[in-house]
Amino acid sequence: MKHKTGKIHPDMTILDVISHFRETEHIFREYDKHAGTCICCNALFDTIRELSERYNLDLIELLGKLEATVNARTEKTPIR
Repeated sequence: MKHKTGKIHPDMTILDVISHFRETEHIFREYDKHAGTCICCNALFDTIRELSERYNLDLIELLGKLEATVNARTEKTPIR
């Protein structure tokens, strides 16, 4: 499965997101308290959509934070 930088979608698994965009891990960790569990430990194979439904997370907000994190990295990466 190929993903372009900044193209995170609700049907990607948490594992896909973190493996393609390592800098997003801290975003998932921010949601651990709300979810009441370690998301990276217990929901790694869930999609972002499934995660948001299971733990009553705002899907649009979560996607926005993930995209912003990836875009911030992209903006800092020098063009060669």
